[in-house]
Amino acid sequence: MPEVLVLGGGIAGLTAAWQLRGRASVTVLEAAGTVGGKLSSASLAGVHVDTGAESVMALRPEAVELARAVGLGADLCDPAPAPTTLWSHGALRPLPPGHVMGIPADPRALTGTGLLSPEGLARLAREEELPAPPLAPGADLSVAGYLTDRLGAEAVDRLVEPLLGGVYAGRPEHLSLRAALPRLAALAAQGGSLLAALRAGRTGRAPGAAAVQGICGGTVRLPGAVAAASGARVRTSARARALRRTPAGRWQVAADTADGPLLLEADAVVLALPAYAAAGLLRAHSPAAAEDLGAVEHADSAVVTLAFDPSRTPDLPRGNGFLVPAVEGRAVKAATFLSAKWPWRTERHPDLRVVRVSLGRYGERHRLAVPDRELARTALSELRLATGLTGTPVASLVTRWERGLPQYGVGHVDRVARIREAVGKLPGLTVCGAAYDGVGVAACVASGRRAAQEL
Repeated sequence: MPEVLVLGGGIAGLTAAWQLRGRASVTVLEAAGTVGGKLSSASLAGVHVDTGAESVMALRPEAVELARAVGLGADLCDPAPAPTTLWSHGALRPLPPGHVMGIPADPRALTGTGLLSPEGLARLAREEELPAPPLAPGADLSVAGYLTDRLGAEAVDRLVEPLLGGVYAGRPEHLSLRAALPRLAALAAQGGSLLAALRAGRTGRAPGAAAVQGICGGTVRLPGAVAAASGARVRTSARARALRRTPAGRWQVAADTADGPLLLEADAVVLALPAYAAAGLLRAHSPAAAEDLGAVEHADSAVVTLAFDPSRTPDLPRGNGFLVPAVEGRAVKAATFLSAKWPWRTERHPDLRVVRVSLGRYGERHRLAVPDRELARTALSELRLATGLTGTPVASLVTRWERGLPQYGVGHVDRVARIREAVGKLPGLTVCGAAYDGVGVAACVASGRRAAQEL
C-alpha cells in the first residue's frame, strides 16, 4: 500500500487523510499540540467554547456531508432564526431577508431601515438603469471595483463590506471578485442588471435554507471525528522543516518534534499548510510555486470570548449577533451571541451566557498590537456601546490568529492555477487548504478532497 504524508492537521489535511483511507497508509504531521487548526476550543468558566470557526457553511454540501460521514450527522443543528444585523449609524439594524452578501434583490426593502442614506438608497435603486457589459472571460477586478460602479460606494461600504469582512477580514478594494465572490462574478460575466439577476434567483440558494450549521457540543468535534475515521497515524507537535526528493523518487520530510528530530519517507506528500509555510518547503523544488505562494498576503485576527451570569446581567442582547462596517471606525468587526445562536448551549449550561467578539481586519494590525487585557477591554466596551449591555463578564478569553486569514487579492484565481500547474509537475505532491479556493470550513474540506483525488 502506498505511503502518504499529510503535512498539516487542519480540516483540509484531515479530509485528505480521510479521503485516502483504505487506499494508502497515511501519516499526518501537525505542528500544534492538537489537530483541527482553526477549528479549536478552550475552557471558559468551566465550559468548552469554540475559539475558531463555530459553524460550517451549509449552502455548499462538503462540510455537512463530511460530518455525516464521520458519525456526527445526528448532532448537526441549525442556528436559532435571526436576521443578519449590522451595527451601523449608532444602532443595530437588521438586513431585510433575501439579500446576497448584503445586496438586496429589491432596494425598496431597505426603506426605513436606516442602513443607507436617501442618496445611497436612490443610487442603489438606479442599478437596473445602468448598462452593464459582461465581464470578459478570465478578467478580474476587485469587489469594490465592480460593485461600486453597479451599486454605489455607500452600498458597498455599508452592506457588502461587513459581510465580506466577516468571512475574509479583508477589504472590498483589495479582494478579488472572482475569488471572493464567485457567484457574483458569474452573474457579472452574463452582464445586465445584477439586482434583476438576484431577483430571478440565479444564485443557487434554496429558499429558506439555513446558511450555516453547527454541531452540538461544538464545531471543534469535527476534526477529531475526521482524524479518528481516517485511520491515519497522527503526530502532533511535529513541525515539518524540510522536504527532499530521494534518489529513488520518494519524498523525505524532516520534522522537529517534542522528542527530537524526525525523518520520514513516503511515496506522496500533501501540503495542507498555510501559504507561507508551503512556500518555504517548495522553494527548492518549484521556485515558481513558492513565489506565488509567498505573494499571498494574510490578515491577523483575534477572538475575545466573554462569559456572563444571566442572573446578574438581565440585559443580555437578543438575536444571534451583529457585523460592523469598517467605515464605522470600530475595532470590533463582529459579535456572535453564542448561547442565543446555538440553543444547545443554554440547554446544557443554563447558568452561563457566552458572547464572542471578533477583531482584526486586513491593514489593521496595529489594533491587535496591545496586551490581551486591553484587547478584552476594547471588545467589552464596544459590545456595550452596540447593545446597551451593562453587566460584567465572569470570565474572558483572548485567542489570537496571527496570519490567520489569507487574502484573495485581484488575480488570485490565476495565481492558484499557476501554483497547481507548477506543483503538478512534481510527482506525488499536491496542495490544499484555505489559501486556494475558499477560507471557510466547507471550502477547505473540498480542497482536501481534491488533493487526495489528485494523488
